Amino acid sequence: MKPFVPQLVYIEPRALEYPLGQELKKKFEDMNIEIRETTSHNQIRGLPGDNEFQKYRTAKSTLVVGVRKTLKFDTSKPSAEYAIPLATGCMGHCHYCYLQTTLGSKPYIRTYVNLEEIFDAAKNYMAERAPEPTRFEAACTSDIVGLDHLTHSLKKTIEFMGESEHGLLRFVTKFHHVDHLLDARHNGKTRFRFSINSRYVIKNFEPGTSSFEERIEAARKVAGAGYPLGFIVAPIYVHEDWKEGYLELFKRLHESLQGVDTNGLTFELIQHRFTAPAKKVIQKNYPKTKLELDESKRKYKWGRYGIGKYVYQNEQAAELESTIRHYINDYFPQSEVQYFT
Repeated sequence: MKPFVPQLVYIEPRALEYPLGQELKKKFEDMNIEIRETTSHNQIRGLPGDNEFQKYRTAKSTLVVGVRKTLKFDTSKPSAEYAIPLATGCMGHCHYCYLQTTLGSKPYIRTYVNLEEIFDAAKNYMAERAPEPTRFEAACTSDIVGLDHLTHSLKKTIEFMGESEHGLLRFVTKFHHVDHLLDARHNGKTRFRFSINSRYVIKNFEPGTSSFEERIEAARKVAGAGYPLGFIVAPIYVHEDWKEGYLELFKRLHESLQGVDTNGLTFELIQHRFTAPAKKVIQKNYPKTKLELDESKRKYKWGRYGIGKYVYQNEQAAELESTIRHYINDYFPQSEVQYFT
């Protein structure tokens, strides 16, 4: 698939006080993309579209260039100590995405240009934990790789972490546009992870993202560039013949990584979950989705900010975990499964 290009760009006036804001404004002018001014992303009104359905899709291709005002980082367990805020929102259309809960009414993409201030905040968090390393997750609220060919914010962050004494960076992506990141001076401190899933899940629930084959080819590239490599299997989803579907996934992954040094390979396993607010947004924006969202089949689990989530029942979750761990042990016995949640 082609790299993301926004249909519409909003720029907050304060963003032009930073070099990256000025650089992006010129870039989008040269690309003949419509640029509008907004005092704040919260003030955006009147996105093109004849109805809410069309406006949602316009929003998913709208980029807001702004300043990150809150420099208090959220925690990001279990994958990292903190989330480093480089961007918010995603150009993909994954039906199950947890951003349906947090960004349901504002699904446009935001990129933050005050990188030095963000890096200074990260240094403070590192200093608090030193000499222990501090892991930062860069993809908590976005698929940062899908945007970075335009902004290079992630590349700058990779090099910032590479030069730090105690910082480690992690992010996950469903996009394959990684070529500009291959020469980044990462010094082995950034773990590059790719989201993978069964054919059924990718086909039915992940429109607007790179194919499995494109993701794995990108994984080969980043491994060749010396990045520590990982995969996130998420969401692990019960569908017809799911055991066979996930077995085929790991067979394909094993075959596709032949010749790649998989020492230190990591896996993270996340079962499918949804919230009540997300269910409403999903059914509104993807009315023909095949995604199973029946609360009666699930277990209710308390979540952050008082928003509970529906996960699989204990017995079914245990079967999912044991099955996937078994496949990983068969095909990647030297790898580490970091967690199942």
